[in-house]
Amino acid sequence: MARWQTWRWVLADVLPAGEPIAVPVHEPQPVAGLPQEVQPLPGAVVVEGARYWLYPGLHVTLYRDDAEGYFLNLSSPQPCFWVFWRADEERLIDGEPMAVPQIVTLSYHDAGRWLDAQERVDQVPAPAEVVDWLRGFVAEHYRAEPKRRQRPDSFKPLTDRFGQPVRISTDKPRGGLSPAGEGHGR
Repeated sequence: MARWQTWRWVLADVLPAGEPIAVPVHEPQPVAGLPQEVQPLPGAVVVEGARYWLYPGLHVTLYRDDAEGYFLNLSSPQPCFWVFWRADEERLIDGEPMAVPQIVTLSYHDAGRWLDAQERVDQVPAPAEVVDWLRGFVAEHYRAEPKRRQRPDSFKPLTDRFGQPVRISTDKPRGGLSPAGEGHGR
């Protein structure tokens, strides 16, 4: 934290609230509850002077078509949750906007898109039971794309900068200037 910064928002953890359930695709997503100031959990690292907020009701939704993003998360040294959050100018604490989580995901692809868009994204390690659950989902839905043999460049056709085929001729040029600058006659 910088000298001039009196405080900052830090993601402490993502707490699973229950067992995973299957939800129909067209079912409305539950709305997150209002933030509640809480005490740190027993055994948590406590920072002196820090305040802790709980944002209940955020859901992690897994999609079959993003199984590769979950696979990449599992392939990392430490699988994690990513939390995309924004500052809420309407909710102030000590005159500063409150950080409000928008989405929680386990997808490497989602986190990458948000970071590319310059959004605020934090990560915390996923607990073992979440990693096991995610591993089961990936095992059921992820199919690696078969690797395609890459053709050596020497076999690729030559093209100009517009993509048009190029033909290389080994014949000596006809006409034009000679090395001495004189034209060839016929």
